Order: sequence, then structure tokens, then C-alpha cells
Amino acid sequence: MAWRVCGVTASVLLAVCGVGGCGTVAERRDDVRDTAAVFERALGEGAYEQVCAVLAPATVEELEQSAGRPCAQAVGEESLPAGGAVRRTDVYGNQARTVLASDTLFLSRFTSGWKVVAAGCEAQPREPYQCRIKGG
Repeated sequence: MAWRVCGVTASVLLAVCGVGGCGTVAERRDDVRDTAAVFERALGEGAYEQVCAVLAPATVEELEQSAGRPCAQAVGEESLPAGGAVRRTDVYGNQARTVLASDTLFLSRFTSGWKVVAAGCEAQPREPYQCRIKGG
């Protein structure tokens, strides 16, 4: 998944949020953190059906196709470690990144709320993040 945060300027961010009518920055950030917490809690409890419910539709589809198994089973086989405490959350319109102690999640806002589009992501020097779970 190619997501570059460094090249985004403040004026572009303001324009995206203004056009999107997506609530206050604090409200969106809280919603993203809540979704990340649900994802992490479900992952830690081995509640893989609940993990899949928080994943974006394209991410579920990609995961099932690449694993050849239902989402819950495929997530369990990934053996993602717990991400730990939230260190930072960045929200840009309908896209977000939550940096945890040992993971990074990327999220998108859907009509049903925020969904995780990529998880198990590690930053690469001068390259896009490498994510173990991601949408197509």
C-alpha cells in the first residue's frame, strides 16, 4: 500500500476536510482511535470474526482471495502481534493512520464508519509501508 504522509501540505489537508464535511479533527481522530482499539482488542482476544467486521470490504476480499480461506481463518493464520498503545493518529479527510507501539494501521471512512484498510504495517526507508494485511 503506497501511503506517503510527508508530501501532504496543510493547505491540501484543509481543502480535503472542508470539502468532505467530515466533522471536527478531534471527532474524527477519536473515531479512528476507537476503531483501532476495537481492532486491537479483537485481535488480542482472538475474536477474528470481529477483526474482520472492522476491516474494509476490499481488505476482506483481498485477504480471503490470497489465503483461499474465510476472513476469520485467514486473519488467525497471519498471527499479527498486538500493536500496543496508540502513539499517534493522523487524519486526512476520509483517510487515517494510527501508529501503535509495534504496528501501524491505515483506515478509511465509509458510510458505516471507519474501517481498517491495512494492518501489520512497517515503515520502509524511502519506500511505501509494507503491510501484512491490505486491500487491493
